[in-house]
Amino acid sequence: MTETVLLVGGGGREHAIARAVADDCALYACASNRNPGIRRLADGFETIDETDAEAVTDYATAVGADLAVIGPESALAAGVADALDEVGVYAFGPQAEEARLETDKAYQREFMDEADIPGCPDYAVFDDIEAACDYIDTYDGDLAVKPVGLTGGKGVKVIGDQVTAEEAKAYLRDSDYDRVVLEERLVGEEFTVQAFVANGELRTTPAVQDHKRAYEGDEGPNTGGMGSYTATGLSLPFMAEGDYDAAVDVLAAVVDALPDYKGVLYGQFMLTDAGPKVVEFNARFGDPEAMNTLPVLETPFLDVLTAARDGDSAARSAAGSRTSSGDELPELAFSGEATVCKYAVPDGYPTDPDAGARVAVDEESVGDALLYYASVDERDDGLYTTTSRSFAVVGRGDSIAAAEAEAEDALAAAGDRVRIRHDIGTADLVERRIEHMAELRE
Repeated sequence: MTETVLLVGGGGREHAIARAVADDCALYACASNRNPGIRRLADGFETIDETDAEAVTDYATAVGADLAVIGPESALAAGVADALDEVGVYAFGPQAEEARLETDKAYQREFMDEADIPGCPDYAVFDDIEAACDYIDTYDGDLAVKPVGLTGGKGVKVIGDQVTAEEAKAYLRDSDYDRVVLEERLVGEEFTVQAFVANGELRTTPAVQDHKRAYEGDEGPNTGGMGSYTATGLSLPFMAEGDYDAAVDVLAAVVDALPDYKGVLYGQFMLTDAGPKVVEFNARFGDPEAMNTLPVLETPFLDVLTAARDGDSAARSAAGSRTSSGDELPELAFSGEATVCKYAVPDGYPTDPDAGARVAVDEESVGDALLYYASVDERDDGLYTTTSRSFAVVGRGDSIAAAEAEAEDALAAAGDRVRIRHDIGTADLVERRIEHMAELRE
């Protein structure tokens, strides 16, 4: 029997999910923007605000969805998974309470403390901005300043890296934040591990390194991510033996402490001289990290989704005990290719993006690379930018260098009115990461 899958969200991450399942199911999608890549893959597409739980569940019911995949964190925070589960559509995404792991940074750290999750940095939570400023003055070291809620990857300010202590205090005083978390600044190299989670099990994907800074050479303000790369195995070139496993142990501890969690658990880590520390958790696929991992996943993603749902059903019907091995999440197989993802973003992104600009994408010029549409809106007269990243290209190869060359060749699709970080995945930048970690470990 053909499964009917509803995809919620219209960005690059969701385009990657759509491409991973479209050949194996009847796919329907809904989002606030019209993503042309998703629309072409889907049997039906409806323009719906992703945070409108009632509208999403009405559409899911109308198309007869058997299960749903929720892409954006805003939908999780709005309880869309809760609403879908309530009407009998299995949502591969955590309910709002478990999604607090991402949506509430104070909860995230307090949960880690209470559950003894390894890798938690020193932190303090403040409801009083002046008290937070006093803490900055008295703390022996640099701090990361984090608003408690969702900020699209752009709200964090790091003292000693992005801002001075005085600038951090001015940032807090000029903000309207009700609560903030101040954490010790972690020094090292960031990487991400994403896991598929259901029924107390997890299956992990290759480590990814994202590039948050807007400009080449890791300069400029933070963004939602300008691009990313993976290597041919699970680890990355700057990681030592055991670093990947240590990160997976952290994710496994989270799953043990949150037995009802389902969906994707994304761990963003800082590899320090003392091993991986947790920068944050996300409750969904990363963007762009989904575009690195899903194209090299050889296990059908639909098999992961149905196993998650059917294992949940078996557990419920058998009062917590599974009835067959078929209810377990499948072991994951990957192609062994390296990947490099590079984003094209509107001029002025992230501080003053050129939103509403008409852009042309020459799809024929992409070649063997993959093209993922992201924050664009397809209208009757063409394709228009929004306030975020426009589209990405992903190269694959038997080395990071080969994948980077394929991605770079594909960037002729970018056209005008967009900007790209061309240095992502290059040999020089990867070597700088390796040298940085070697220096820290001396």
